[in-house]
Amino acid sequence: MFEKEYDVIVVGAGHAGSEAAAAAANMGAKTLLITMNLQNIAQMSCNPAMGGIAKGQIVREIDAMGGYSGIVSDTSAIQFKMLNKSKGPAMWSPRVQSDRMRFAEDWRLKLEQTPNLDFYQEMVAGLIIEKDKVVGVRTSLGLEVKSKTVICTNGTFLNGLIHIGEKQFGGGRAGERAATGITKDLINAGFEAGRMKTGTPPRVDGRSLDYSKMVEQPGDDIPGKFSYSNETRPLSKQRSCYMTYTSPEVHNLLREGFERSPMFNGRIKSLGPRYCPSIEDKINRFADKDRHQLFVEPEGWNTVEVYVNGFSTSLPEDVQYKALKSVAGFENVKFFRPGYAIEYDYFPPTQLNHTLETKLVEGLYFAGQINGTTGYEEAACQGLMAGINAALKVQEKEEFILKRDEAYIGVLIDDLITKGTEEPYRMFTSRAEYRTLLRQDNADFRLTEKAYKIGLAKEDRMRRMEEKKKKSSEFVDFLKDLSVVPEEANPILEAKKSSPMKQSDKVFKVFSRPHVEMNDVMNFSGVKEYIQQHELTEEMLEQTEIQVKYSGYIEKEKNNADKLNRLEDIRIPQDFDYSQIKSMSYEAREKLNKIQPKTISQASRISGVSPNDISVLLVYLGR
Repeated sequence: MFEKEYDVIVVGAGHAGSEAAAAAANMGAKTLLITMNLQNIAQMSCNPAMGGIAKGQIVREIDAMGGYSGIVSDTSAIQFKMLNKSKGPAMWSPRVQSDRMRFAEDWRLKLEQTPNLDFYQEMVAGLIIEKDKVVGVRTSLGLEVKSKTVICTNGTFLNGLIHIGEKQFGGGRAGERAATGITKDLINAGFEAGRMKTGTPPRVDGRSLDYSKMVEQPGDDIPGKFSYSNETRPLSKQRSCYMTYTSPEVHNLLREGFERSPMFNGRIKSLGPRYCPSIEDKINRFADKDRHQLFVEPEGWNTVEVYVNGFSTSLPEDVQYKALKSVAGFENVKFFRPGYAIEYDYFPPTQLNHTLETKLVEGLYFAGQINGTTGYEEAACQGLMAGINAALKVQEKEEFILKRDEAYIGVLIDDLITKGTEEPYRMFTSRAEYRTLLRQDNADFRLTEKAYKIGLAKEDRMRRMEEKKKKSSEFVDFLKDLSVVPEEANPILEAKKSSPMKQSDKVFKVFSRPHVEMNDVMNFSGVKEYIQQHELTEEMLEQTEIQVKYSGYIEKEKNNADKLNRLEDIRIPQDFDYSQIKSMSYEAREKLNKIQPKTISQASRISGVSPNDISVLLVYLGR
């Protein structure tokens, strides 16, 4: 049934698996995507949205490198918002509300149009490992499919257990069975495994809601989009979301079910995502709050199904229903399905290299929730990197790793590998020490050329990025050369409550002032004409404004990154025995021996390794 041997087999077709399969196939690797249900490729198991704070930056990075998440997010969007616009550009984060059915359909169609990619629907029940090297997979029907590399992107399916109140049953998500066999094979191969938990809210019938009692949440007046390519367009119409609140009455009704809650009666022992707590966890931990926000999110353009964001729960279904009926606008609510919690197996990511290849088994890669992360975007970017590195390994080319100052993707993977995680990992802007460099607007500047060189980003993307970079840079130079007289500038400055000019100055300097915006600068002689003559796009104008206003901060952060990157050049010998360094703390020796960092810089980021330990290590290495 199958070709003699594949280059890459991807197990699972969620967000990680879909990006992994697309990346490997687009780089020329003969790829097979195996999933339990081909109808559920890239299914949005939880909220119908992509992006958000830090997550939006990740989607932009995936797109800049030639991944599909940005394009599919645009084609299936029903609303676009740029979050945090009141803050600096390092915090701006794009987010779309998605049509959940169209999202999955568009992903499948994109994958079907990808060369070098085959599909097969069945459960992978085991891995074929010979002499610490993966050589293929074994399906539930007993078929053996050979491959040079395998990428596991199993999501919440590995021995998945669903909880609703006192009821529990096996499943990878609602309506789908759990996957068995792989965990056993990995433990037999020497891997350490753990359990994690996540949850999801009830879905309800939008026809049963009274939106007049809620606060409307429209999209941006001028919507943007995720993809840097010409393949998509911003939305011409949008659907609104709505906001309502819980109340003390709702909280009291929920508390009545606490003794039947698997979270509180000990049935669920694993940790859930700290930053996306269940509603019962929220009212328990924040007992002083008399209300919590609920976001009422449509699941698509035409469906009446609604996602109740903020009401994630594993309480009994009758308790969920009774409490939700007491929320303003939900008095006549009809359920499509109750919320639930799910426990699943994961493998602590300190067992991986930065390529996402496992340390114990050559050619085996992990991506997504199997590594302890939560979120579509976090999973997708891991899948992309695993797919890239699996293809490069087969092609006997150099591995591809992104540093912490190059991408949020680099921050995420480095955090996982060097620090590990004992609770579902979610990306935040605060995790990135170089977030002024890692903005959503410049992901193409940072990553497209890198992806082009390894054969993933196509030439049209590269040319588009080069044109944007060139025109933005030339416009900055133009503003540095162009002068403006006080008579022209002062009316604008006074309107902005900025001190007036006493003599002519360069437009660049005036533009650098707080509150002076691109629309103001366009009123200065020669600026609007330059923009029209050189056909500058909104993207180019935004890039110019950021370069003018934040050049000092950007330069300072680059210098800091360069200093720390010098430690990346100090490599540690492979399989170095840290236990021989007696002057280093015991905790540091234990952590370093377990993780085996490749450079001093990586070693310095490991939890429990102090600056003093690094100094001792440098002395020992003869530096």
